[in-house]
Amino acid sequence: MRLAVGGFQHETNTFAAQPATLADFTAPDAWPGLTRGADLIDAVRGINLPAAGFIAEAFATGDTIAPLTWCSATPSGRVTRAAYEHIADLLLDDLRRERHLDAVYLDLHGAMVAEHVDDGDGELLRRVRALVGPDVPVVASLDFHANVSEQMLRQASALVAYRTYPHVDMTTTGARALRCLHLIRSRPPRRAMRQPPFLIPLTSQCTLIQPLASIFDDVVRRERGSVISLNFTPGFPAADVDDCGPAIFAYGSDATAVARQVEELTNDIAARETEFALEIHPIESALAELTRTPATRGRPIVLADTQDNPGGGGTASTTSLLKELVARRMRGVLAGIICDPRAADRAHEAGIGAAIEMEVGAFFGNTAGVAGETPIRGRCHVVALGDGKFTATGPFYLGSRMELGRMALLRIDDIHIAVASRKQQAADQAMFRHLGVEPQDFAVLVLKSSVHFRADFGPIARRVLVVAAPGPNIADPASLPFTKGRGAVRR
Repeated sequence: MRLAVGGFQHETNTFAAQPATLADFTAPDAWPGLTRGADLIDAVRGINLPAAGFIAEAFATGDTIAPLTWCSATPSGRVTRAAYEHIADLLLDDLRRERHLDAVYLDLHGAMVAEHVDDGDGELLRRVRALVGPDVPVVASLDFHANVSEQMLRQASALVAYRTYPHVDMTTTGARALRCLHLIRSRPPRRAMRQPPFLIPLTSQCTLIQPLASIFDDVVRRERGSVISLNFTPGFPAADVDDCGPAIFAYGSDATAVARQVEELTNDIAARETEFALEIHPIESALAELTRTPATRGRPIVLADTQDNPGGGGTASTTSLLKELVARRMRGVLAGIICDPRAADRAHEAGIGAAIEMEVGAFFGNTAGVAGETPIRGRCHVVALGDGKFTATGPFYLGSRMELGRMALLRIDDIHIAVASRKQQAADQAMFRHLGVEPQDFAVLVLKSSVHFRADFGPIARRVLVVAAPGPNIADPASLPFTKGRGAVRR
């Protein structure tokens, strides 16, 4: 087959203040910046991304790739109208120039919200469908946290979602999407979807622990016979849109079998709703746990600063948790990744070995920031410097060619703070090794992440404490001011 391949990814926290601008999609960070045409293939090659998996599988099966536009941006507030329309136009213009296509594949997130469009992914699929017509298969891969809408289901021939969180299966999901496309190319599949009437906190969605570990074993078991693709997306709960929340959807050749598997899986998940209860520690509680369970170097305790996780729309710059650790003169602490280009620049100007009075953190760009959050002020020792360019080695970011701008390792007493000029969640040990430190050598790790850190840091952690420090990525959906969808219904 001759297959068009493109992508447009954003996970939108509608309660976060910082919007996603065109510059955020253009600049590389953990993943490539906006790429068009033939450059797309090399840009994603070897990275744990769905597009990379789809392309590799297509080459293995003898298919031909017609590359379009691909881009992504770190989760944040809504995508600006200008950015959304510009990127959508690029992708559609690329698609319009292609001839004799057998199918279209899109690498999407599924929880993109623009300033003027609540269902950003559904609207993009609608425009693609209008361009290629009803007979050309359109298949998309979706993130685990997709908020799947009826429009997305209706406009796509098939949607295939990740099955792991941390997302270690992005490449294999792209390959699954290609295999699904081969199965449906000659005959449009039957489909069904159900949306359970509740929201699941982000930190309760980890597939390394229950209940999702066994639920996804069940998903794989049920995908058999005439049911060619069965998916469960727990949803991205920080989005005030009609379709925010979990979805179970499937495709196959037998409508009865497809509907039955969706219905049974939905009922099983609904029966386990109470198992998704949020487990999170206020700062005082987390530090008390550190006292009760003394941390030791070599098997660090991880404090997950989930509400400022940039992977969920956080700023990666709040300081309340770090300030408490500094005030208590905690020892053996490594924290990151703090987004503060001002601090990184000051460190580079001062040089390694310098000790300077400076401010760290509470960098919010042109937005109002997070109420009550102010920088850490004190005497910082510049321990190491980096250019922010390195290759990730952990299971989630595997192969990503990071470009985080100027980076620095700062020390206040025995607390080391890794600072970068671009925000990226701390989900890969290479982020710290770039600055010459080994995370396992510390007693406490403070990570700006919710769940993805578990893929690389979990094996070395003695214990994980999810901490409720200030930030825009509110952990408890029940505390968010929903006006739409399931969040509003259950208030």
